[in-house]
Amino acid sequence: MSLGEESDTKTRQHRTVRLLAPLAADLRAWRMAAGRPDDCELVFPGKEGQPWTQAAYQSWRWRAFSRATLAAGLAHERPYDLRQSFASLLLHEGRGVIYVARQLGHDARLTLTRYGHVIDELEDGPRIEAEPAIAEARVGVRADGSVVMEGLGY
Repeated sequence: MSLGEESDTKTRQHRTVRLLAPLAADLRAWRMAAGRPDDCELVFPGKEGQPWTQAAYQSWRWRAFSRATLAAGLAHERPYDLRQSFASLLLHEGRGVIYVARQLGHDARLTLTRYGHVIDELEDGPRIEAEPAIAEARVGVRADGSVVMEGLGY
């Protein structure tokens, strides 16, 4: 579903994408707050339960998403950047390029081109599991007491 239209993926290939535990918990909480909709209902419906239009998406992006990113100390972020964050989290875990490419629906060459700099930066660094990194980022303080300043905080 994209902006009110149900369509196949660009490559027409379907995949299963890893759902990180913090996101699963957020979605469960959202579902409960939304009155426990049926499993076949949209997760984030527009007016009257319908899919979002382009105008509704743009309104949400400027009204809610931009406000949330500014409150988090981020500037000029786009919802699409969350996809980039997911890829970076997987790479920080030490996941291989093929795994990350499959999660994103990319060809491995595209993943290498787009995220090669992240892979290079991590060459000698410690592997960091995604779920604890998210927990630390949400709290803003590492287990050792130091403050997480930006991004993953590493």
